Amino acid sequence: MQKTFAAGDVTIRDVPPTPVAILEHRGDPATLGATIQRFIAWRKAAGLHPSTSPTFTVWRSERRPASPADYSVDLCAGTDRPVEAKDEPMKAGEIPGGRCAVLRVVGHTDNLEPAALFLYRDWLPASGEDARDVPLYCQRLSFFPEVPEHEAVAELFLPLK
Repeated sequence: MQKTFAAGDVTIRDVPPTPVAILEHRGDPATLGATIQRFIAWRKAAGLHPSTSPTFTVWRSERRPASPADYSVDLCAGTDRPVEAKDEPMKAGEIPGGRCAVLRVVGHTDNLEPAALFLYRDWLPASGEDARDVPLYCQRLSFFPEVPEHEAVAELFLPLK
């Protein structure tokens, strides 16, 4: 069942910048599962458990671009430690800080497109705010299989000027 969102579901927060290790996925979304498995394996090897290292997804393309080859998403783990050559294909990066519109989604967070569309198409035009030139991202606060799927929680962040 698709959740209906309302303007009151959105909060505006000032968020600090967060250093992260990034695993880029570029290309056909059908192969994203393999990228996620590589990300999980690296995280385990690095000792960065989701309970102590925040998990982010940064969308750099539409969910269904005209060409699957143009699909682009970053999987990120928060870490203060350096990302070294031995960590390849991970690379160092940062989730930018600043003002963000935040929408919390509870349950079945495998498809966040309806929430993202709500933020861009409904909330943003009515809010009087302007989006920054920074991609939409989410922080996964709890996720399946760590919790039952209906208890998974993600927050979408729409960076604002």
